[in-house]
Order: sequence, then structure tokens, then C-alpha cells
Amino acid sequence: MEFIDTHTHLYLSQFDKDINNVIDSAIENGIKKMLLPNIDSTTTNQMLHLSREFPDNCFPMIGLHPCSVKKNNIDKELEHVNDMLEKENFIAIGEIGLDLHWDKTTLELQKKAFEHQINLAKKFNLPIVIHVRESFNEAIEIVEKLNDSNLRGVFHCFTGSVKDAERVIDLKGFFLGVGGVITFKNGGLDKIINQIPLDHIMLETDSPYLTPAPNRGGRNESKYILDIAQKVSNIYNIDIEKIAKITTENANKLFNI
Repeated sequence: MEFIDTHTHLYLSQFDKDINNVIDSAIENGIKKMLLPNIDSTTTNQMLHLSREFPDNCFPMIGLHPCSVKKNNIDKELEHVNDMLEKENFIAIGEIGLDLHWDKTTLELQKKAFEHQINLAKKFNLPIVIHVRESFNEAIEIVEKLNDSNLRGVFHCFTGSVKDAERVIDLKGFFLGVGGVITFKNGGLDKIINQIPLDHIMLETDSPYLTPAPNRGGRNESKYILDIAQKVSNIYNIDIEKIAKITTENANKLFNI
């Protein structure tokens, strides 16, 4: 039984003291591939270092996170993304998108960065990994506007409705990232997820954040994909082995790994 953690920030300082153990533990639990979304230019080097140290297990993306979009840095940060795409190999453009939870005043700048990076994804023929915290409608409108046969990706940390999921599926080539929220008592995702076909779902942890039950309150890590998968298995009433097979195939298909 093999899984892919399609979204994990293992290069962050929360893992400085035990990263080897964290990766070894993930591998021992069947999570042999861990996909690393970037945040901004301050995290690129750590992410690439980890990917080079574990080339068979850790796979890097490049992108500018919407929470890092500021008026005084957007041009420099987007230039960094452009430059890195010319120099290094990445599996995706991510993590990109919109975030209206922390700062609504930068929305227009976030949209500019989002659209720019979508166009980069088309240019380099890479999938996009989309952050949509409290901004699903605004983000999917942009994707719908720019969508074509050369665009594909995943809506990371999906927490929307069945109608929202249908809009994603209608894009063709897009998936829903399901993580620890599905195990939260009041998360709501567990009530609707079984109305979404499994062939549109991928599993993720978003480590070190959004730790699933029964370990909520502690640091998240990639081995907890098993807790997420077990919850999905229970909801769909399908063996966890089949959940592993389908979601892993989905991830391999999108990211070509």
C-alpha cells in the first residue's frame, strides 16, 4: 500500500531537529513520495536542499504564496519564480492562489500574482497547486477565465461544497486536495465528500499545519496521511488499499512523478 503526500512543507524550521526521522517514518508507513510546495524566495533554498538530500522522496514546486504578496515585493518575487523555472526542475507551480483570511487589502496584487503564475504554468507545461483560503469563488473565477487544454492542477485543502467541487471537476484536469480537515469534528467536509468521485481526489497533509485527528494540537507530518486515508476509507466505505491506489494514481497522473 503506497501513498503520496501531495502537499507538505517539510523544509520549514519545525522539522529542523528531526527531518530524517520524519521522512523515514513516512516511508515506513507507505508514504514514499512527498511533494513540497514553495512559499516565497526565502524558502526556496531550504526546499531545494531537502529535495536534493532525498531525491527519490521529496519533489519541489516553485511559486509565490498569496500571503507573501506585498506591494513592495511582488515584482521581485515573481522574477524569482521566473528565474528559478529557467534554472531548476520542478513538478508544479505552487503554492499559488488567493487568501482573504489574513489580508483582504492585497487582493488585487494577489490576483496579479496568481494570473502571472498560471501563465507561467502554461508556458512550462506544469500543473498548478492552488491555495484558496476564504477565496474559493474569486480564485476559481480566475482559473475558469484562463482555463484551456494546457492547464491542470489541484485545489489544495478543499473545504467547499458539492457545488464547488463540481465547478472544479468541470474544469477538466483538476483535482481536490483532501487533508486533515476531513477528520475535524466540525470541519464539515466529511458530510459531503462521498458525493465526489474518488478519481478527482488526492491526499495531503499540509505539514506542519492542519494535523488530523487523533493527533490534533501537535505538529503535522507526512506519516499522518494514513489517518486521513482511513477517514476517507470509512466515509466511502471502501478498503483503504483502494483509497491508496486511486489517490496515488491521481497524484502520479497530475504531477507526472
